[in-house]
Amino acid sequence: MQKSQKTELKRRALTAVRDYGVQLTLFRIAMSAWAGFSVNDMECLRLLLLKGVSTPSELARHTGLTSGATTAMLDRLEKAGLIERRPNPDDRRGTLIHPTESCAEKIAAWFESARKAQDALISSYPEEDLKVIADVFERFSILWEQERKRLQKDR
Repeated sequence: MQKSQKTELKRRALTAVRDYGVQLTLFRIAMSAWAGFSVNDMECLRLLLLKGVSTPSELARHTGLTSGATTAMLDRLEKAGLIERRPNPDDRRGTLIHPTESCAEKIAAWFESARKAQDALISSYPEEDLKVIADVFERFSILWEQERKRLQKDR
């Protein structure tokens, strides 16, 4: 491959990554509004579904909210039946936040159309391309985690 062709493909790939990030952010904003929640509410749910349990302080750090705003967010999510507060067995004054049993099902239903569209798109690629696509996204995930940690450390 000629150097100019590789340079152009690199530019195209990085532009696509940028555009993917922008469109994903816009989709998350639209999904949050559609579901009747803030973007922070939805990010809190994403973290809880990933981790399974969290403290209010950890959720405040993750979302950048104050403790009061975090309490209000948790009140909204609890009222909607998406989370529950439980006593922290390691800290009698503390609380642990858990997604409810129905939380994952409710959220999965909200994203059903997007999941089907993603499956159709990814299914259109041959196996060899899927290996490359998976590798690129796995490496970008690691890259963004490292960059996030660097930013948090530099604060």
